Amino acid sequence: MAGKLTAAQGTGILLVTANVGSLFEDPENLQKTWLREFYQTVQSHKPHFLAVHCQEVGGKNYEESMSHVDSFVKELLSSDAMKEYSRARVYLDENYKSQEHFTALGSFYFIHESLKNIHQFDFKAKKFKKVVGKETCSETLESTPSLEKEKFPQDYFPECKWSRKGFIRTRWALADCAFDLVNIHLFHDASNLVAWEKSPSVYSGTRQKALGYVLDRITDQRYEKVPYFVFGDFNFRLDSKQVIESLCSTATMQTVRAADTNEVDKLIFRESDNDRKVVLQLEKKLFNYVNQDVFRENNGTSLLEFDKELSMFKDRLHELEISFPPSYPYSEDSNQGKQYMNTRCPAWCDRILMSSSARDLVLKPVFLSFRITAGAGKPNANKHKCCVVQ
Repeated sequence: MAGKLTAAQGTGILLVTANVGSLFEDPENLQKTWLREFYQTVQSHKPHFLAVHCQEVGGKNYEESMSHVDSFVKELLSSDAMKEYSRARVYLDENYKSQEHFTALGSFYFIHESLKNIHQFDFKAKKFKKVVGKETCSETLESTPSLEKEKFPQDYFPECKWSRKGFIRTRWALADCAFDLVNIHLFHDASNLVAWEKSPSVYSGTRQKALGYVLDRITDQRYEKVPYFVFGDFNFRLDSKQVIESLCSTATMQTVRAADTNEVDKLIFRESDNDRKVVLQLEKKLFNYVNQDVFRENNGTSLLEFDKELSMFKDRLHELEISFPPSYPYSEDSNQGKQYMNTRCPAWCDRILMSSSARDLVLKPVFLSFRITAGAGKPNANKHKCCVVQ
């Protein structure tokens, strides 16, 4: 949507998701590049309401990166590119000393000065309150009434080892419509070799269980049900066993075992002829495929048949056609921004999903832009019940 939207056109909304962990490890290069691209996206779409869901805020060494997080937030709130956004809410989970609560999630919401009437839900008081000014909340988000934050129960974590995974939910009302925005971070694949063992992988099952937990929580009986958008780092992966069998269909496999444990250490796939050229080398944290172009050509659509994790939720979650290449794992070298790292099989980890009542949208790469029509589909004029977007 180019140009500034008017009231007649509807309220412009832009949803963005980004795993920003690496930005805080290289603030001088990666962070500045990311912010420049982000500002250009905002200027291009000129949304009235902007939601940015971040995961891994602070990176791997959160305590050391706190100053970088602070400067990142200050830059977003005070930059010239965002000066027309007169109201903001920033929620940062900074309680890194509490393993049972820390998720490293960050949710940013910006409201344009032209949007006169927007309310946010108070989950404690169970009512909407008008949004005024700019506020930043951190530390113990569990007690913040304007959101719900949960880390997954410990028995959901692989081997019951804590990691920074969970969700943050906020609820908003504008243009006579109410909707939930859920920032989510699901479990990753710890080992390429384990992911290869069976189809679907054990990691896929763990993510399925966690996502089901989130959907049950945001649609339970505690609050009125409204349309919802769940966007973040789902860590969805291609079916590893099936995609490798497809990529290496004419290759022979060599298994290399560790001398001390006899456990599989690596798998090497070689062409049957052509001097037995190595097609793929697979290790716990290595996925070295001979031709990365297959993941970029035509946005990698030839591999979408192996993107199956969302199919388990086809009755509860919807997604528009994917028209961008796999979002992970891009190189963290700012000079090789279009290259994938040789650590994991490229996959569409970062997604924007929605309930049935919120699916008629316009999708853009790793962000979502759409217009919401005032009062459309509203069954009760006195309630923020339902929204239909067009």
